[in-house]
This record gives sequence, structure tokens and C-alpha cells, in this order.
Amino acid sequence: MKILADYHTHTVFSHGKGSIEDNVRVAIEKGIPKIGIADHGYRHLTYGVKYKDIPRMREEVDRLNEKYPEIEIILGMECNILDDRGNIDIDDKIRGYLDYVMAGYHFGSMPTSFRGAYNHFENYTYKGERARAYNTRAVVNAMKNNDIFVITHPGDKGEVDIEEVAKEAIQTDTKLEINSSHSFLNIEQLKIILSTCTYSDLVNRFIMGSDAHISRRVGDFNLALENASKAGLDINTIANITE
Repeated sequence: MKILADYHTHTVFSHGKGSIEDNVRVAIEKGIPKIGIADHGYRHLTYGVKYKDIPRMREEVDRLNEKYPEIEIILGMECNILDDRGNIDIDDKIRGYLDYVMAGYHFGSMPTSFRGAYNHFENYTYKGERARAYNTRAVVNAMKNNDIFVITHPGDKGEVDIEEVAKEAIQTDTKLEINSSHSFLNIEQLKIILSTCTYSDLVNRFIMGSDAHISRRVGDFNLALENASKAGLDINTIANITE
């Protein structure tokens, strides 16, 4: 198995421990030809990237691409899905600095309404059907209303109807992450997707992400690979690995 890219890595610009260059060096050591830097969106209340730092990150990525021609370094962001209308924390100015956009649900994201704030509470405590429906609408509408490359760790922190999410991902050509830190997508979710979607729709539909917050974990897909294998996932459905 060869890793083609790790799109989901974090740095000191948000919640990570290493620099962009630290992550790049580990990727080179592991023979990974492409690395994405995707720090947390700026509307995360505790560890989002600072809005003013995004142009600086772009400059750093451009500089490192010249310094390390043996690897492709791309700049993304793991935006926060903020509400059930599908709003995420990005604007046209910031989108211009980025090569791709990821989006996921996080407890620390800044709510846009009282209902959104209460949904954080429900996800943390009751985890009931009302929260599940809200979370599903949020992810589905995020894909409908934004150009999103990957939905990160679907169902983590807030349960979703994974069949509905997967069908919208197919319609919008959005990839779904098998996260190697959070274990979402998990085995049960993957089996549901396999049983409800056609194989042709699932080719290259998934990506594996290390979600590395420590540089040495860049390219660590061990948990994601284990979950994919137990679910019976064909390697051709995973876009960023090959045999």
C-alpha cells in the first residue's frame, strides 16, 4: 500500500504541535508525494487559525514548495460546519488563498443562532434523534452550498444519517474521510454506505486522513486502514492510497 497524499494535517497555526515545515519533512521521510496543511477554521472558539495568519500560511507554503521540489505542498482549511443551513467559516477572501476546503463538525465552533448553540449541548449530552436530524441537515447543506473537497470525520461528535450524507456526497462529488485519529467513518458507517450505494458511485469516494496534530503522525493511516479492511472496503474506493 502506497500513500499518495495526506490532506488532513494540523500545525501550530491552530491545534497542532509542529510547523508546516515539520509536517513536510516527515512526509518526505515517509515517501508521501503530496501533503495538505488543513488547520482548523477561524470560527473555532478555542483553537481556530487566526484570520490574519492565513495569508502568512500561503506565503510559507509557496516558499516551502520552492525549497522542497520533491513534494507537493498544498494549503487547505478544516472549516467548521456552523449550522443546519450549511454555513461554514470561510469567505471569498480566504478562499482565494486556499487550494482546497475540508469541513467538519466540532464542539468548539461558534454557533450562528441559539438553536445551533443548543445543538452543541444536545450532541454533548442527549445525543437524541432531534440532534441527529440537525447534524444531518448541517452536513448535507454544507455540501450543497459550498465547494467542499472532503467532509472530515462524519458522525464524530454529532451523529448523522450516514446513508443520507453519503448520497449527497455522491451528488456533489464530495469525498468522505476515514479518519485515523477519530475512527470516523467507522466500520458500521462504512458497511451502511457499501450496502446502500453502488460500487461505481463509491470509486475514489473516500480519503484517509491522519488528522495529525503531531508531525510524526503525518501519514499514519493505521486505524483508518484497519476500519476499511474490517468493513470490506475495496482499495479503489479510496482516492489517496494505491497498491
